[in-house]
Amino acid sequence: MIEYVVPGNIDDRILSRGVAALQGGGLLGVPSDTSWSVICSLVSKEGIKKLRRLSGERDERHFTLLCSDISQFGELCGMDNTRFRLIKRLSPGPYVFILNTLLGTEKTLGLRRKEVGVRLPDHSVPLALIRALTVPLYSITAKRSMASASNGETSPSGYEEETELPPIPEEELFEGGWELEDIDGLDLVLDTGDERPRIYSTILDMTGDEVRLLRQGAGPWPV
Repeated sequence: MIEYVVPGNIDDRILSRGVAALQGGGLLGVPSDTSWSVICSLVSKEGIKKLRRLSGERDERHFTLLCSDISQFGELCGMDNTRFRLIKRLSPGPYVFILNTLLGTEKTLGLRRKEVGVRLPDHSVPLALIRALTVPLYSITAKRSMASASNGETSPSGYEEETELPPIPEEELFEGGWELEDIDGLDLVLDTGDERPRIYSTILDMTGDEVRLLRQGAGPWPV
């Protein structure tokens, strides 16, 4: 099902429908400041299970926690003053920051790694959902291979052993929200009616002493 929304002025009934779907373990397709994302609630084990199954990815670095403000990062991950200042400088925007997780986050997500990506998107739709839901969203970039997987084809198995993450081919990304309706398992697609650019976020690994570029995307690095 697709619902058209006005950025910054989402109909309360549609917003409530999206929140209810997330609370019930559902998956939503939403726009972001890069491409389209598939999301679930951070506190929904069923939603996380569905998202992982749909994505076909094993490497947690492909998944991102979307937050509504930087203070939520600190509730999920370890972050000192140096990291906080850099994240504040680059947020909101097209950056994913890989941080070491706190014990509770690790257990909630069932992570095999002790780190996870966090991001503050510069788009009103996911931000409105996070604020209404009152918890972060677990997300992954929507890709055409997800539609192929739902039709019985094999989706990518991930890059668990790679040091860097490869770029996502442009042809794998969606432009219009209506295209996401080909992905089985989505309860709702929130569409602003605008085509999204086929770009992806820059991923920065901040778990070590130095910031390490894992994937160059829309956000410039170094800055």
